[in-house]
Amino acid sequence: MNPVSSVSSVSPVIDLNADLGEGFGRWRLTEDEQLLSVVTSANVACGFHAGDAVTMRRVCALAAERGVRIGAQVSYRDLAGFGRRAMDVPADELAAEVAYQIGALEVFARAAGAGVAYVKPHGALYNRIVHDEEQAAAVVDGVLLAGPLPVLGLPGSRFLEVAAKAGLPVVAEAFADRAYTDEGTLVPRTREGAVVTDPSAVVERSLGLARDRAVRSLDGRRITVRARSLCLHGDTPGAVELARRVRARLLESGVDVAAFA
Repeated sequence: MNPVSSVSSVSPVIDLNADLGEGFGRWRLTEDEQLLSVVTSANVACGFHAGDAVTMRRVCALAAERGVRIGAQVSYRDLAGFGRRAMDVPADELAAEVAYQIGALEVFARAAGAGVAYVKPHGALYNRIVHDEEQAAAVVDGVLLAGPLPVLGLPGSRFLEVAAKAGLPVVAEAFADRAYTDEGTLVPRTREGAVVTDPSAVVERSLGLARDRAVRSLDGRRITVRARSLCLHGDTPGAVELARRVRARLLESGVDVAAFA
């Protein structure tokens, strides 16, 4: 597996991505316009866990206007559960549904004068394909059908491994507001301490991940996380201000902030 390197000859470089467009109809979860002034890549919900046609079109237009890369955030078909419930989907069906979601977003990205630049799975699907090779291969098949496109995922996951073998560019990402296990995977949300809520801690963890490629696990162990992109969750309270603090801290510490795609 050969993820896109985070090494720069001058200084560390990191992409900032956020999950956007996570609304439906009159309901909105993320502060899309404000976050698009901070991040360099936008993971846009494609209608299966959140998002609808109007929302997708609006976010794509805003992202293109600001020069932010547009990514398809694909999910299991689970609007009621926000894509976070475990599901068993046949491989051929999952591949088709991944391609379907990418294709839908591509229409609006092109209309905005841009295009879908990468793919990132969401929620239960993201976590499943860290270890499940069959489901990972199905997602890769869907990306190949619609693309091929770069994919964003957890370092060391089966998903990035399968994608690299299939010839897709792979990009490793890190999470400053999620706790890690000693093995480098994300602590399940059902476990206490899985989400880091202290804004100052999130800011400092972001710097450590971008500059030192390291973070402390939930149990206190220093683990290496080699990532080119840093995820800033847009559905947490104070997400916009926190994202601004993270970006400012990175820049003042000599870390370049730039999109990977």
